[in-house]
Amino acid sequence: MIDFRYHLVSVVAIFLALSVGIVLGTSFLEDPAIKTAQSLADGLSKGNTVLRDEIEALQTREAGNDAFVVAATPRLVQDALATESVVIVEAPGATSGMREAVQEVIAESGATVTGRVTLTDRYVDPGRVASIDKLVTEVKPIDMNVPVEGTTYDRAATLLADAIVTSDPAQVGKVNPTATGILEAFQRDGLLSVTDQPAKRADLAVLIAPAEPYLGESAAPQASAIVSMALGLDEAGRGAVLAGALPATTSGGAIAALREDTAVAEKVSSVDNVDMPAGRIVVVYALREQLSGVTGQYGIGSGVSGIEPSASPIPTPTATPGG
Repeated sequence: MIDFRYHLVSVVAIFLALSVGIVLGTSFLEDPAIKTAQSLADGLSKGNTVLRDEIEALQTREAGNDAFVVAATPRLVQDALATESVVIVEAPGATSGMREAVQEVIAESGATVTGRVTLTDRYVDPGRVASIDKLVTEVKPIDMNVPVEGTTYDRAATLLADAIVTSDPAQVGKVNPTATGILEAFQRDGLLSVTDQPAKRADLAVLIAPAEPYLGESAAPQASAIVSMALGLDEAGRGAVLAGALPATTSGGAIAALREDTAVAEKVSSVDNVDMPAGRIVVVYALREQLSGVTGQYGIGSGVSGIEPSASPIPTPTATPGG
């Protein structure tokens, strides 16, 4: 009995000691732990507030800069492309807002926009390469030369480009008689749609890149199809610009694919910030530069040669007697 009582008292003492230890421990540690956590939370909150304020300030400044550029755009592009003719080509995935903004600035530069050709998702569908190749063979005029060693998209781009652009100033605004029916054939296959009269050929072309890069195993060939179209437009006319936003400069993006292809980048210009008012002005400058045989990669993404052409391509106004 004495042993049992001794054992019981020992157990009770152990649990009592544990309880006292826990109480004392929490009493001593509770305040420092809470204060440390509270201090950390306060620091993070203040840091977030500072970052939010900085972001708001940057957004306000950017909005102000954009508003200034928009207001100055008509003056900055005035007569830069006077007497020229431009056709707009939209890649699958291009946004209508971006295309409309680019087209507006081109019109402000004095150029005539002949029309628009919008490529569909079917055009870049890897599963339709064979049918597109067959269509090219069927509608190709006998006297038209297409790249024998090129890809299906190289040949398709040559056909379509001959139908909407020309390098002969005397043929601008006129339908190519040998290319009659090409646009209709591609439309029947659901590969593109036409707005206004792009068949009345222009001498310059702007290709609007997809808003987002292509993904997956087919990303490279799909981006390559867009690059082929840009090159076809450049070679058939007097110049072409591939225009898009920053995502197009990342892996799988059309602009990235163009800039990585040295041979194409030496011929076709690109602008990667046309979602900004300043970038749309640069599209006009790049087109003007193309007319003089100069090519450049412009914007803020990787692979650029500058934010804009190094020399203003706009003709200097003639001085009047009044100064």
